[in-house]
Amino acid sequence: MPVAAKPLDSPALKRLARTWGASLVGVADVERLRGIETEPADLLSGFTRAVSLAVRLSDPVLDAIVDRPTPLYAQHYQKVNALLDELALRASLAIQAAGSRALPLPASQLLDAERLTSYLSHKAVAVAAGLGWQGKSLLVVTPQYGPRVRLVTVLTDHGLTPDAPLKNRCGSCAACAEACPAGAIRGASTDSHYASREEALFFERCRTKVLDEFAKLPHITGGICGVCVSACPFGKAAGRKKKR
Repeated sequence: MPVAAKPLDSPALKRLARTWGASLVGVADVERLRGIETEPADLLSGFTRAVSLAVRLSDPVLDAIVDRPTPLYAQHYQKVNALLDELALRASLAIQAAGSRALPLPASQLLDAERLTSYLSHKAVAVAAGLGWQGKSLLVVTPQYGPRVRLVTVLTDHGLTPDAPLKNRCGSCAACAEACPAGAIRGASTDSHYASREEALFFERCRTKVLDEFAKLPHITGGICGVCVSACPFGKAAGRKKKR
């Protein structure tokens, strides 16, 4: 008599994703995402859960960033995005094999080059899924690795148990704002998430620095910076722990 396959619950999916290369995995109740901007506007329709997957970035790559992105970071960024897209595909196939619908969303595909937006905010999903909190830089700050992660999302109607959001632990720290080469981080805190990007950033300063200056540097492709990622004490602490 054949042995029945084990159901794909949240712990099982998380274990699988980690064997594929994910560093962190969380599940968000889509109700926590209602009201966020998506493309198309009804993107979340029919889905009840959003799986957030994170891959940790290399500490030596991030530690080498001081006031601008490096060619090594640009290459690393692309490779991690490719891994994230593969993780999202694998998770989607596993969910579909379990009999549910799954929609993998690209890790880094710009749909609006002026506003720098895509299908939805992977950061918003990660916060709702309990991977971390939204820092003053708008980045997701995880307890384990700080903001030294890249993110991807899978939408599904599979009956996964959602995770609880985390409390913001940035406190009075202003390391990211002090390090920002564009002076774009306002230093405002939030208990959950910002109502808009402008609440946390002088967004045009950030966009101009990245697209009009950094994108013209040799061997730098895409809209990347990495300075606030490198500066965050949570990420630096993770690197120190690894050396022990």
